[in-house]
Amino acid sequence: MTNRQKLVLVGNGMAGVRAIEHLLKLAPDAYDITIFGAEPYPNYNRIALSSVLAGGADMKDIILNDLNWYSENNIRLFMGHAVTRIDTARRKVFSDKGAEAEYDSLILATGSNPFMLPLPGADKEGVIGFRDIKDCEIMMETSKTYKKAVVIGGGLLGLEAARGLLNLGMDVSVVHIHEHIMDRQLDTAASMMLRRELESQGMKFLLKKHSESIVGRKRVQALKFADGSQIETDLIVMAVGIRPDVKLAKASGIEVDRGIVVNDYMETSVPGVYAVGECAQHRGIFYGLVAPLYEQGAVLAKRLAGVETEGYAGSVTSTKLKVSGVNVFSAGVFKEPEGARSLRYQDEIDGIYKKLVIQDDKLIGAVLFGDTGDGAKLFSLIKKGESIKGREKELLGIAAGGQSESSASRLEAMADDEIICGCNGVSKGAIKDAILSKGCTSVGDIKACTKASASCGGCKPEVAELLQIYAGDKVVSVKEGICGCTTLSRDEIVAEIKRMGLKTIKEVMNVLEWNNEEGCSKCRPSLNYYLGMLWPEEYKDEKESRFTNERYHANIQKDGTYSVVPRIYGGVTSPAELKKIAEVAEKFEVPLVKFTGGQRIDLLGVKKEDLPKMWEELDMPSGHAYGKALRTVKTCVGSTFCRFGTQDAMGMGIRLEKEFERLNTPAKVKLAVSGCPRNCAEATIKDFGIVAIDGGWELHVGGNGGVHVRATDLLCVVKTEDEVVEWASAFLQYYRENAQWNERTSNWVERVGLDSIKQALEKKEDRLALQERIKTALGVTKDPWKEIVEEKELRKNFEPLAGVPASV
Repeated sequence: MTNRQKLVLVGNGMAGVRAIEHLLKLAPDAYDITIFGAEPYPNYNRIALSSVLAGGADMKDIILNDLNWYSENNIRLFMGHAVTRIDTARRKVFSDKGAEAEYDSLILATGSNPFMLPLPGADKEGVIGFRDIKDCEIMMETSKTYKKAVVIGGGLLGLEAARGLLNLGMDVSVVHIHEHIMDRQLDTAASMMLRRELESQGMKFLLKKHSESIVGRKRVQALKFADGSQIETDLIVMAVGIRPDVKLAKASGIEVDRGIVVNDYMETSVPGVYAVGECAQHRGIFYGLVAPLYEQGAVLAKRLAGVETEGYAGSVTSTKLKVSGVNVFSAGVFKEPEGARSLRYQDEIDGIYKKLVIQDDKLIGAVLFGDTGDGAKLFSLIKKGESIKGREKELLGIAAGGQSESSASRLEAMADDEIICGCNGVSKGAIKDAILSKGCTSVGDIKACTKASASCGGCKPEVAELLQIYAGDKVVSVKEGICGCTTLSRDEIVAEIKRMGLKTIKEVMNVLEWNNEEGCSKCRPSLNYYLGMLWPEEYKDEKESRFTNERYHANIQKDGTYSVVPRIYGGVTSPAELKKIAEVAEKFEVPLVKFTGGQRIDLLGVKKEDLPKMWEELDMPSGHAYGKALRTVKTCVGSTFCRFGTQDAMGMGIRLEKEFERLNTPAKVKLAVSGCPRNCAEATIKDFGIVAIDGGWELHVGGNGGVHVRATDLLCVVKTEDEVVEWASAFLQYYRENAQWNERTSNWVERVGLDSIKQALEKKEDRLALQERIKTALGVTKDPWKEIVEEKELRKNFEPLAGVPASV
């Protein structure tokens, strides 16, 4: 151990950690390794951010190396530490949180920053870049309140951001300075086909537009153009390029130009200091794509391990657009230089376009739209620079009669050294060997063994086809369960828990043979709910399996402070209660007090350490604004004051809220009571809505006023308040017992059908049985804030769920 050298990596991103992965394979005992990462996460896949934004993945899904990987490899990790100073003379680095580390060798992998156009007003709220998880979180949060978004930049990143914002339900316009989108990767024909496809998905384009200024007071309200026109917007995402982050290197006396200047061995101007990734400038070029950064990492790892290497000579790049339903590939030179010729195939009916650029009988570029199956093979030929004379039409993938060659045939004919996974540099031969020699029988096995498809996932179809070719009957069709820890579905898990009488999360995982014995951020909260729902009187809620906000009993905000929402039944309060809230807010210096859309008071900007004392002095129940539970019961004034009211909406709302407060549910639940069909409480977009009519009440279910608005379905009409409570109890308990974890009633009603719910609740004895079970569940609950009043309990409970970002 004493002979090991000290290696420090500044930057916990994809390029730097990939270099460490290579180094551990080449020389596992050569270095004591320390890694500093400014973000509060382990190494994650930045190119999959568009999937997170689009809702196809969460933070756990894009983690490349979890915390166990660091500990297993004896890596000291400073997560959430930004290195602010390097002493190159003493060979020591210092972080913003007081951490220090000595080094013999230092790798700078500080990445890049989004280029923000220096427009007047660019500092306004609602103007962001698109580079990290925090940007995704801002976009997702913004979509809950605002509806119009503008993305500046019609390139690869801008289009992926725009597609994600569309998925969030926003009205999205893409502003681009040039005439054609993705003009750095596509020719005019492919760009036009791409634009038409994206417009059919709902994306709007403003092309040949020069942004001049951002209009608004505190928050952005519009984007103004040089021609005098403007577009109204609530959010501006700038995706116009990146700039290498050279601030630390420059302050340390290391040579920088646009990036940190390195030679072919990734060495900087200072001995013992290396740079890799988006921050590095090699032969005047810096790269923003992952494949070149991995190539740099492989060279650097060999250098550090003392393995002979020819050095890094630069990269030919390829790009894929990661937008659902759109296949786009571009590599090399896509516009014919002088002396070059091209071969094209275009099918406007099926939406297919292919173009090869050829010079001196060599393939120097390719553009594919619609059918990108040949991308890996063409990219390999571009990099090799071999003659393709006589094979041009064959390479275009069009056989006699105009029919495309099958994907399987193409893959079988492909040479073993051709790259399948460009992100991770995995060849066909490596995947073939994993199947034939290492026994891989599923795409997941291959991913774990070779990392093919572990980054953008674009090569997954090719990996699956190779698996079919070489494994044949041995291919295992891996059934997808509630998460990657199990192949069991929600219904199978619940049935087994009931059948075997399983009473703890550990017991469930052990008996049902979880792949990961500790579980994950998806299955642990769901198991915690299912067990509590099935055994309300026996099961003890596992605090460590709850999400961060539920454990803090407050909503964490983007600046790290918290939002406290006491319960105000039916939106009805008193002068004394208001006075108490005001006094507590003054005492704890709450910076903002806001009335919410659910008729409550939100105390925003509370410090974490103030939460227990603040709840104690409020001495009010929690409004569960953070939980998968009953949130609010919104009411109008009803017949008490309104001349149109036919029933006591406030009284009914207060009764329901007191009846169901603290009720744990698969997802958040909102109720509303309107005192007449004018529906001022918006009951017809709630999970359970009650509308008063002459002589009775209409009961509505399955509404949602969020991103995907859904009007309620009419469940039934009843006459008395007792019947309202009976039906509400039965509906909510039936939902609790049958919905999937994190499934809103709107999705559940659509999935199972209103008729099946009506049938289940049709008989009074069945409704009363459900009502009795919900009373049992409520009988064992208590207001959660009391559990954290003592500081000792606060410290114990405030460790967030493993793998779950604080803002979840």
